[in-house]
Amino acid sequence: MCPVARSLDVVGDWWSLLIIRDAFDGMRRFGEFQRSLGVAKNILTSRLKALVANDVLEMVPATDGGAYSEYALTDKGRALFPVIVGLRQWGEDYLFGPKEPHSVLADTRRDRPVARLEVRSSDGRRLEPEDTVVKKVPPSKIARPTTRKSSAV
Repeated sequence: MCPVARSLDVVGDWWSLLIIRDAFDGMRRFGEFQRSLGVAKNILTSRLKALVANDVLEMVPATDGGAYSEYALTDKGRALFPVIVGLRQWGEDYLFGPKEPHSVLADTRRDRPVARLEVRSSDGRRLEPEDTVVKKVPPSKIARPTTRKSSAV
């Protein structure tokens, strides 16, 4: 199975990506996700369990010391940031009318819109789809990132 298909198995449904988006926006509690998404409890429970099982989110003690646990992005989950930004930018470009209001992701340090994502070659050239080809890599040559859990959002 290709990497895109495997990725979609983990985060490819509507609710999972929106949960991840909300986690990047600082949400950590079940009730916060439910209020933001308006999703049924059973669906939210199912998606959160799957994201935890796939090491995208982890359960951590409540930041306020309360009895409830919270959900935090793991390093594997935080690595989805460019995916969420890419979807956001694509949506900003193609899914709003010219005068329709919408949000823009901004850099907190400069209060300016985040730069456009671009795919670059190892020497820095901007790549278009026709500039790339999928090649099979022998298992011995695959470099895998280490997956460490992180309770920071």
